[in-house]
Amino acid sequence: MEEEMHTDAKIRAETGTGSSSRGPGCSLRHFACEQNLLSRPDGSASFLQGDTSVLAGVYGPAEVKVSKEIFNKATLEVILRPKIGLPGVAEKSRERLIRNTCEAVVLGTLHPRTSITVVLQVVSDAGSLLACCLNAACMALVDAGVPMRALFCGVTCALDSDGTLVLDPTSKQEKEARAVLTFALDNVERKLLMSSTKGLFSDAELQQCLAAAQAASQHVFRFYRESLQRRYSKS
Repeated sequence: MEEEMHTDAKIRAETGTGSSSRGPGCSLRHFACEQNLLSRPDGSASFLQGDTSVLAGVYGPAEVKVSKEIFNKATLEVILRPKIGLPGVAEKSRERLIRNTCEAVVLGTLHPRTSITVVLQVVSDAGSLLACCLNAACMALVDAGVPMRALFCGVTCALDSDGTLVLDPTSKQEKEARAVLTFALDNVERKLLMSSTKGLFSDAELQQCLAAAQAASQHVFRFYRESLQRRYSKS
């Protein structure tokens, strides 16, 4: 079924800087990642997708306020700060989606009555911001050594008026699209952890986008592995 949906999908190839994370037929933009950038957080990462950039810091497991304490697992919080100004409704919505994704993979029961806080700072937004935030959060959690049952990544798809599927769209492509869908997937079974959708689309187009995102996630996870190998091979 997945193969059939993948065959029917019309994926537009994007031009850009090639990287080892790309493969034949994969239209994801160039990736770049650097970990352990900040001294105060327990873990940090900067993630770049094309011209979209997000800086993430992870604090914890640490002491938690009594009012937020959960007796059998860690309290996980996500704070998203926009490039300019104060957080608004859009940032609060993304915070909830990212927190739900992190809670699905973080083994919080290993650290009960503690706090794990993920702080995300938007450096630049050139499209697919939620996916970039998810990727930055995952790499920062890995850098902090937070126990997780699996890694996760975010992939954004956009559907044009003619039904053409675009992976990792830019801001301009998102504005012109009739539907934008973002999926969070794990690296074990490519299981869907979270989805965020906007616009009009059919059930068949939803399945088509999910199949394309699952295929594209392999390239993201390969980039994760190569990035971590480069970092730890230096030491």
